[in-house]
Amino acid sequence: MGDRLAGRVAIVTGSGRGIGRGVAMLMAEEGASVVVNDLGGNVDGSDTSNTPAGEVVAEIQAAGGTAVANFDSVASYEGAANIVKTAIDSFGRVDILCHVAGILRDRMVFNMSEEEWDGVLAVHLKGAFNTVRNVVPHMIQQHYGRICLFSSGSGLGNTGQANYSAAKEGMVGFVRSLSRELGSHGISVNAIYPGGATRMTGTVPDSARELRVARGVIGGGQMAGRAQETAEGSRDADNNAPKVVYLCTEKGGQVTGQVIGTSGWQMSLYSPRHVIRTIHKDGRWTVDELEELLPVSLSAGLINPAPAPEATESA
Repeated sequence: MGDRLAGRVAIVTGSGRGIGRGVAMLMAEEGASVVVNDLGGNVDGSDTSNTPAGEVVAEIQAAGGTAVANFDSVASYEGAANIVKTAIDSFGRVDILCHVAGILRDRMVFNMSEEEWDGVLAVHLKGAFNTVRNVVPHMIQQHYGRICLFSSGSGLGNTGQANYSAAKEGMVGFVRSLSRELGSHGISVNAIYPGGATRMTGTVPDSARELRVARGVIGGGQMAGRAQETAEGSRDADNNAPKVVYLCTEKGGQVTGQVIGTSGWQMSLYSPRHVIRTIHKDGRWTVDELEELLPVSLSAGLINPAPAPEATESA
């Protein structure tokens, strides 16, 4: 075991399986006492089970680490408060929050129900607020904290995931605001773009991926230059853990307000939003002027992420 997190207390939501499990396990290996939070439900958030979180706790303890399980929902403010209370009651403090918990309810937006929209945002985005709001007073009091909110490259746009994409990109804006609000209190905050073969990625049928390719639909991650990982072992979900754990160490706190990719063998820093082209005139533009100028200035070379199919000649 390492000791980079000795004496620290970490909460890892959604850590009963997949990426969160790997993060929790490595946190414990590095000396942290870990609250393993997981509802133990299905990918869409239905049903619950204490088994996944309990099994991770048992694994950590068998390896000589310290952990307790919590089964509350991050989608509830009271549930998030109880997760933090579990840390305080069990270990007396809380230093690290990794909000990994998430669900999928994929649907094209013209078929999506209000409940499918609300349910995904409740776990991902409201869950981020709920956990942060309840943990931050303790971190401010001790003038130390590390927060990693798990966003996604899908926040850059993905077909059939309008709810998921909106929630994940919302978390990026939340992170950037938090880093400004909390930096003076010794608290670092980053958004994580993870990746790997998990239950979630396994729910996306190959036929859907093939259909997107056939239609020329470009995923947001691809537009951002995200490498496609094909090497054996590169899709292992546990590849995310060392990079996330580093960001949660004392030295890792120098990185804050950033979007960090942790998928595969690489670790990536995503650029912040900034202006890349501007047109200007001294006065108000007319639509006629914009119609003439934009095709050779702002919109020149832009790629349509979902081009319309070419018309076929009738027989």
